[in-house]
Amino acid sequence: MHANQPLTADLAEARAESQRITDMLALVAERVPLQRRVVHAGDTIYRCGDPCSQLFVLNTGCCKIVNSASDGRAQVVGLLFRGDWIGFDGIAGGRYRCDAVALDTGEVWALRYDALLAACAQHPPLLAMLHAEMSRVIGRDRDSLMALTTLSADARVAEFLRLMADALACRGLRTDQITLRMTRAEIGNYLGLTLESVSRALSRLARQHLIGFADGARREIRIPDVGALASFVGLETAPAGATVQ
Repeated sequence: MHANQPLTADLAEARAESQRITDMLALVAERVPLQRRVVHAGDTIYRCGDPCSQLFVLNTGCCKIVNSASDGRAQVVGLLFRGDWIGFDGIAGGRYRCDAVALDTGEVWALRYDALLAACAQHPPLLAMLHAEMSRVIGRDRDSLMALTTLSADARVAEFLRLMADALACRGLRTDQITLRMTRAEIGNYLGLTLESVSRALSRLARQHLIGFADGARREIRIPDVGALASFVGLETAPAGATVQ
């Protein structure tokens, strides 16, 4: 994009969100004592049942949140990126209710919960920021539930890829090609689909030229137009006879 070209609404929104994340991380680093930890794919940040004495913020990398049942069933319930907070679920009961597992190499900040509360009492903007982050988690969970209950298999996969691209855009990263950090089985688990359904959906999206594959393992996904993915999802959710803008 040339310097004198106006920003599109989507690009301007992504840049604003990227700046918000940068400002939030700077505020946390300035006001709250923290421990920095480098994690690699497969490393556990915390386990279900561990005492909740800390909250965590992703400075770089991404992680998945896995909910486990007493009978051994496991469900991927969240996919988090730079600037996302982890561990809110453990505050009420004093123990984490899920596993948090790194999906690639990154840095996690650990903040003692009592130190965070003390810092919030001394600096109200920090408290307002914490409440805003909690609100974002609630909204994200609501949107995920809506997608699971209203979209077809193809639209769920398209929406998953679109949300990944949007998350990367908001962190200043490329969106025309993304790396799937989860296996097809994990993506299916997250979306309420079988591994086979995910694979078939990806193939159908590729045949419609909404995505492409950049490697033989099909883990590198090319997205020529994120807006086209959004339009596809919009068509899937539009009431019969409605016109999608």
